Amino acid sequence: MENMRKVMGAVLLGLMLTGSAMAQMKGLTIIAPAAPGGGWDQTARMMQQALQQGGIASPVKVMNVPGAGGTIGLAQFVNNDKAKPDVLMAMGLIMVGAVLTNKSPVTLAQITPIARLTGEYEVLVVPAASPYKTLADFMKAWKANPGMAIAGGSAGGTDHMLAGLLAKASGVDVNKVNYVPHSGGGESIASLIGNQVAAGINGLGELVPFIKSGKLRALAISSDKRLAGMDIPTFVEQKVNLTLANWRGVVAPPGISAQQKAALVATVDKMHQSQQWKDILKKNDWIDLYQSGAPFDAYLKEEDKRATEVLRSIGLVK
Repeated sequence: MENMRKVMGAVLLGLMLTGSAMAQMKGLTIIAPAAPGGGWDQTARMMQQALQQGGIASPVKVMNVPGAGGTIGLAQFVNNDKAKPDVLMAMGLIMVGAVLTNKSPVTLAQITPIARLTGEYEVLVVPAASPYKTLADFMKAWKANPGMAIAGGSAGGTDHMLAGLLAKASGVDVNKVNYVPHSGGGESIASLIGNQVAAGINGLGELVPFIKSGKLRALAISSDKRLAGMDIPTFVEQKVNLTLANWRGVVAPPGISAQQKAALVATVDKMHQSQQWKDILKKNDWIDLYQSGAPFDAYLKEEDKRATEVLRSIGLVK
């Protein structure tokens, strides 16, 4: 009887915590620390859709706070939303780098990690008229002329990191890499199609339409193996030991309790398991890299170390 009472007590406590967790999700706000249309904005709005349509949380509001690789939104989040259990912020590898390159006084050590959601691999492309047909062709020319212009997103972002890692792995002097940053994927792709740069690096999702239309040629992708339905060789299979995923996730403000954190993790876990989220992953060609709770806490710390090493190696962080 005593054991039975303990079991029933544990079940009742679990039900109470679950009910409390769901009650706390009423009026959930998700901060997208970027302008509408970007990756973090898309992540936040897809979460909004899955949470509401799946009956997991409602209403769910998205707020955009753009600027400085997400560090303006991060500062506002940490300073204005402290101890609020009903606010999340979209973030990812780009923010890890932006905190370092912008010398942000607010860091990711101050937030509460919740979950890594998705990932997207990076692709090295050249204009359709480029003489470089393979990665080997490009690398040969790049070694001979390290100053060739390579377009990508913001300085210190994932595109820039891949350029630095590729140079380092291939014996190109990273101090001579001519990386041309752009505020968005559309601008860097336009410079590629206009033959203003020799090559470019962007996320797969942004490049697929231009690769399929023949306007751009994909030389390599940063996945560990080829992706189904994508005839793009990996760096690894072309003898360059390089993989990189531009992951995105969500965090909570500082100052929330362990129970409130558990409630948020449980809510995002439930969203990840929903059919609505599975459909969103498929529709957007997002890679499911889900990881929550303590494992994500540890992963975030490791990513901070890796980003620091990469950005230091390409001269963006002292």
